[in-house]
Amino acid sequence: MRFTPARKLFNFFSNDVAIDLGTANTVIYVRGKGIVLNEPSVVAVRVHTKNVLAAGKRAKEMLGKTPENIIASRPMRDGVIADYELTESMLRYFISAIHEGRSSLFFKPRPRMIIGVPSGITQVERRAIEESAKEAGARMVRTIMEPMAAAIGAGLPVQEPSGNMIVDIGGGTTEVAIISLKSIVFCRSVRVGGDEMDVAIVQYVKRKYNLLIGERTAEQVKMEIGSALLEGEFHNKNMAVKGRDLVTGVPKTVVLSAPEVNEALLETIASIVDAVRVVLENTPPELSSDLVMSGITMAGGGSLLRGLDKLISMETGLPVVVAEDPLFCVVKGAGKVIEDLDFFQDALME
Repeated sequence: MRFTPARKLFNFFSNDVAIDLGTANTVIYVRGKGIVLNEPSVVAVRVHTKNVLAAGKRAKEMLGKTPENIIASRPMRDGVIADYELTESMLRYFISAIHEGRSSLFFKPRPRMIIGVPSGITQVERRAIEESAKEAGARMVRTIMEPMAAAIGAGLPVQEPSGNMIVDIGGGTTEVAIISLKSIVFCRSVRVGGDEMDVAIVQYVKRKYNLLIGERTAEQVKMEIGSALLEGEFHNKNMAVKGRDLVTGVPKTVVLSAPEVNEALLETIASIVDAVRVVLENTPPELSSDLVMSGITMAGGGSLLRGLDKLISMETGLPVVVAEDPLFCVVKGAGKVIEDLDFFQDALME
């Protein structure tokens, strides 16, 4: 295809992008370049003017520390938009960041976008994401279910007439799906994920020690001594945690042990295992037989919780593997789709 100078310039300013608009992190893939942005899904704005002060890591550092005239918040909850205006502002900020130095007075970035969304999303929630992306500068927006994108990103042969099972544990949702012939055969979406684990730790510490800790502290606890199974020397791990005593109101430090954190996470982990069981129970027999060999692939940040893969394997009797770069499976899958739209057309949502 022969391009005119104007079309070449337009393409220069408007690279197609794939976005994993997650509850915890927003990851952007640019066609022909790969992953160019990985930032927390947090935005800070001035209350009266709505001007964006920061987004991503800088905004996350402001959470819980802002004066009255500044709001720092996470506009995504459970994988969907909780605040439309803030989501639009955050997206516009990120799109400008990846096109920095390439926009001008006459040419503004107008990329085509593919966005990963939870499989349990409603039409209203999906429309909110599409409209937010268009307001942020997209000229065309298509959506793809996160488990489908995660399976493609994990390298599963989704185009084959065989069963592929993916468990994608994100910040706000857990998606469990059986995929065959570039389509989802059966899927279960539960609004439980890494954020729910953090909240469970906050509530446990509050209940047991009368100590109030922040969700960022809880996330650090989860990453350092959190586990689904207590094995070997890890049983003796502990961590000092600082917070505010709810009785005296003064700062206080307690020491949490790995067994305590495991106890705090049990209910959330049980919800994830139940979702896996439901999907297996609803899988057609021919595809179930394929899973005996192919097993279950895990993706998403939640899949990195220690021992979770072993626990699911014990509960199901199937081999379980964690995908390479599980945090980026969704955006890599969406990126593969935007690199070859014709081949993956059937994988996109109608």
